[in-house]
Amino acid sequence: MQAITFLLDAVASFFCTLFLLRFLMQAMRVSFAGQIGDFVVKLTNWAIKPLRRFIPGLGGFDWASLIAALGVQLAFSGILLGLAGPSINTDGGTLALMVLWFALRALLRLAVYIFIGALILQAVLSWINPYSPLTAPAYQLTRPVLDPIRRIIPTISGIDLSPLVAILLLQVVLMFL
Repeated sequence: MQAITFLLDAVASFFCTLFLLRFLMQAMRVSFAGQIGDFVVKLTNWAIKPLRRFIPGLGGFDWASLIAALGVQLAFSGILLGLAGPSINTDGGTLALMVLWFALRALLRLAVYIFIGALILQAVLSWINPYSPLTAPAYQLTRPVLDPIRRIIPTISGIDLSPLVAILLLQVVLMFL
């Protein structure tokens, strides 16, 4: 049973990450022209294109990607709670709210992990290979998080501490989720 749960979690997390990354990349105006953008688009088009017929993009956001991520997470949370079924003594409405809460919480945590991963990637690439094709998308994705911090904490001796502060703040957010 643990192996099945592990595999379901891995597949659900992979696709939720891709759908959320597609949503965040469009929201942050990250170019889809590079390798990362092409990878994300090709692996998510199977679900996003049909959803766009019913869920239009409004306000510059790709709502179909966010709904797809929520749908996958709802399905996974429902399966997990279904497997725990007999041990949970609740009515249908309470169970539905539990599934929704678990799915929303998991999506928020995943979004925070995406930002932490992008911040670490950006920091490592700035040291190793600042001209990597991954540098621009990582910078564009993290810029809205780092810009307010950079206004408060200036660069010290050529070293930018804003990614470290951002990661610490995102870790605090994770503690509350």
